[in-house]
Amino acid sequence: MAFGRLERTTGPQPMSDINMTPLIDVMLVLLVIFMITAPLLTSSLKLDLPKTDAAQPSDTPQFVSVAIDPAGQFYFGDQALEAAAFAARLEDAAKKNPQTEVQLRADKTVPYGRVAELIGAVQKAGLNRIGFVAEPGAAAAPR
Repeated sequence: MAFGRLERTTGPQPMSDINMTPLIDVMLVLLVIFMITAPLLTSSLKLDLPKTDAAQPSDTPQFVSVAIDPAGQFYFGDQALEAAAFAARLEDAAKKNPQTEVQLRADKTVPYGRVAELIGAVQKAGLNRIGFVAEPGAAAAPR
């Protein structure tokens, strides 16, 4: 009687290798996430670092104050100047220290185009660090 063989067939052997495809997929997704977020982390955090008593007097940051009034007159510090003299003063400040910060004060009624001219004159002189000065509002005042 031949009902079949009496030998047992062995089932599939257990796989001893790790399937790398899911691991590679996860690593590629993480790589893309880090590639997208890394540039955002470096440029979004601006800190105003504290001052220390150990700093030398020469380490204090240098700045010049420029302003424009509602009539469109340029001021270097508190002195009103014509456009040519104003540009010359800015160039002198840039020659002394190119890292000098410019603190720009503009009346809120001055047209944007006139403020842009002032910024252009500052940048043309070689000063690129520009800070805009504003007064704190009632809601921004400390409690």
